[in-house]
Amino acid sequence: MVPALPNPPPAYREILRLHSLGLNKTEIASSCQCARNTVAATLQRAANCGLQWPLPEEMSDKQLSERLFPSSTSKPVYKMPDYASVHKELQRSGVTLNLLWLEYCDQCRAAGEIPYQSTQFNKYYADYLAKVNATMHLNHKPGEVMQVDWAGDTAAVIDTDTGEIIPAYVFVATLPYSGYSYVEAFFSMNQESWTTAHVNAYKYFGGVTRIIQCDNLKTGVQKHEKNEVVLNKSYQELAEHYGTAILPARVRAPKDKAAVEGTVGIISTFILAALRNRQFLSLLELNEAIWDRLEMFNHKPFQKREGSRASSFAEERPFLRPLPPRPFELATWKVATVGSNYHISVERMNYSVPFEYIKQKVDVRLTKATVEVFYGGNRICSHPRLYGRFNQYSTIQEHMPPEHQKYVQWNGERFIHWAGKVGSNTQVAVQAILSGYKVEQQGYKSCMGLLKLADKYTPERLENACKRALEYTPRPSLKNIQAILASGQDKAIPEQSTATASSSRYGFTRGAEYYGRGNK
Repeated sequence: MVPALPNPPPAYREILRLHSLGLNKTEIASSCQCARNTVAATLQRAANCGLQWPLPEEMSDKQLSERLFPSSTSKPVYKMPDYASVHKELQRSGVTLNLLWLEYCDQCRAAGEIPYQSTQFNKYYADYLAKVNATMHLNHKPGEVMQVDWAGDTAAVIDTDTGEIIPAYVFVATLPYSGYSYVEAFFSMNQESWTTAHVNAYKYFGGVTRIIQCDNLKTGVQKHEKNEVVLNKSYQELAEHYGTAILPARVRAPKDKAAVEGTVGIISTFILAALRNRQFLSLLELNEAIWDRLEMFNHKPFQKREGSRASSFAEERPFLRPLPPRPFELATWKVATVGSNYHISVERMNYSVPFEYIKQKVDVRLTKATVEVFYGGNRICSHPRLYGRFNQYSTIQEHMPPEHQKYVQWNGERFIHWAGKVGSNTQVAVQAILSGYKVEQQGYKSCMGLLKLADKYTPERLENACKRALEYTPRPSLKNIQAILASGQDKAIPEQSTATASSSRYGFTRGAEYYGRGNK
């Protein structure tokens, strides 16, 4: 039985990865949804331990956590004040921040907790105010951010067979520094479309930004709460492939990605509205029209300053990070339960898993070429992906229990060779058992049973038992031979028996004397 998984450690691995990309501590803290102090402490501990990205492939999240903080606990050392209450109390007449700090210290001492000093108390309150009240003016750096979103308006494609109007959803990616944009239509807003859109956007830009800023869509963000952001696994893999960081916009905070929000409105007018009276019979035809208008949009002169989005992008282009050698390959994730036959069923195909994980739930990552199985964040096996007829099996011998591996190591030829060493009758019995099945492998279990009988009763007795069984039937079964050995019939073989190993194939033949013709 595999032990239950412990609680997942903090995002130390992601902190180190984002640090290697050159993000500052504030940006890393925002992406990982943790305190800036946590980021600073993690980076300091990593430096002391000599750890840097990329980490060794064999190092798990648990090992990394223990390496960085061998005696750390999830409980904070200092008691964090309730700044929502602090802010509310400050609205009262005569209440000061220093008074509230003194009351906070008294509460901490009464509860046996450690309070922050006044300077830290005031700093954290200032940070709270900045998050609650501030609406920042964002001065973007070149090559820093790509903001992405789905447009609110849709386009349309006409089905040539039915005449049905099929809606097409429009993806927009914008570089805030230059305003340079990419647009593409899809029939769905699913994970595959979302991923393909990002891959094509980076291909269009010819490089990668350090940050992707997206909305809180399920294809990008699984959960976005006050203290936790959980990215979609496929989206996280895309970020790692391109060496970028994903910073989801705050919930109900559209100003976090004002550039793309503004661009979406302009594109809806300049591109989609301009194409509204045209009919498109395929998605490709629609996109070709969109891309023609997109070129016009990117080269259209600015109204309030010199140049265009294209000319501004020419200045921004050198600051983009290079594209990886190959585009990102979409992987889908599924959850499966390991069956009693130590296999999982995914997309109506069966893949083996080490037998120790029977009845456990595992995460499965599927690409076009491979199937990878994970337990507790660690990969436990992989298979080439199966295609064709359903219900095929991909089985790795090492995944089998030891008693099952024995069957794999044997085949019909080897069983017959072994039986020949025991005796001619045993060999005939084995051949009869194997030939009694449509598929030879079906008889391996019975042949293995004969091996065990030889160990239990001695090869000599097994040979005699097979001889006795062949006198009764040309196709003896394992049960027949087991019964003969158990009753001891193999010890009393008639001396006058005329049956031989060769004739036994045709059954017991009675002599002429039996029919009264022996003296004629």
